[in-house]
Amino acid sequence: MPDGTAVDLYTLSDGVVEASVTAFGARLTSVKAPDRDGVLGEVVLGHDALAGYLEDRKTFMGAIVGRFGNRLAHGRFSIDGEEFQVPLNDGENALHGGPEGFDRKVWVAEETSDTVSFTLVSPDGEMGFPGTLTLAVKYSLSGGALRLDYSATTDKATVVNVTNHAYFNLAGSDTILGHELLIPTERFTPVGESLIPTGELAPVAGTAFDFTRGTVIGERIDADDVQLKRARGYDHNWAFGDKGTLKLTARLTDKSSGRVMTVETTEPGMQFYAGNFLDGSVSTRDGSGFVTLRSGLCLETQGYPDAPNQPGFPSVALRADELLQSTTIFTFSTEA
Repeated sequence: MPDGTAVDLYTLSDGVVEASVTAFGARLTSVKAPDRDGVLGEVVLGHDALAGYLEDRKTFMGAIVGRFGNRLAHGRFSIDGEEFQVPLNDGENALHGGPEGFDRKVWVAEETSDTVSFTLVSPDGEMGFPGTLTLAVKYSLSGGALRLDYSATTDKATVVNVTNHAYFNLAGSDTILGHELLIPTERFTPVGESLIPTGELAPVAGTAFDFTRGTVIGERIDADDVQLKRARGYDHNWAFGDKGTLKLTARLTDKSSGRVMTVETTEPGMQFYAGNFLDGSVSTRDGSGFVTLRSGLCLETQGYPDAPNQPGFPSVALRADELLQSTTIFTFSTEA
């Protein structure tokens, strides 16, 4: 780091899949998974060195984002009758915890023989959020399943919505438009012009947002739909509602390589972001231009965007006598 702080890189392996994580942003920097022929390939966007992540303030590549991932309308929220303000960093809104969120922090790392855990203490008032929050994220890898276990406590009522912001491309190159995606739920949260949810839980049936059957992403991403136009493509939350129970939220397939990734989570929502704002301005590993438009996609398990300001959404409040626990699993496999 610029102040001399060392930042380590750790690699987990189960003998088939390899995943690398680093203390800067507790982020996932690499996943190497075999194709149908057993050839190992990179399936996550990232940088070769720490300098790339320090310079990149646009993409949040691979990071744990928070204290409130996704968008907060006008950066404001109330809890227990008291209003708080987060610095704006996304037009008129706050995104991923503000301009100095968890993605910009060096977390404390602890390794065991088969896990790496990162812990961060976010003090009361940091980025406007109340309460001293202690957050831990444990990465483990077994049987092709990369598991993230989150836990958090606070000494004062606050809001917490943390997720991993990895960009996946199972082909390892080109765009994700040819990937087939399944999202097994019938509702999503439409957004207004500034990409803040309207509060509605809208049906996906009959729309470009229906992925209840596996559908090629590129088939409808540029359809004549006001929701797609506002976000330049998919950048929306799919609503599962069930909080605390592990369930399938996505199945992603690349027919060219045979690679398959499933996503399971205990969170009530998942943001599918198709990389619509990647513009080639951020260089990445080996300078291959891997971060051009739609060259990677995010499947961010989460509470709903702007949840503190939407009474109909599942609560993201955390109080001093509570323990937040959450799990997300990305499992890599192949098909013929």
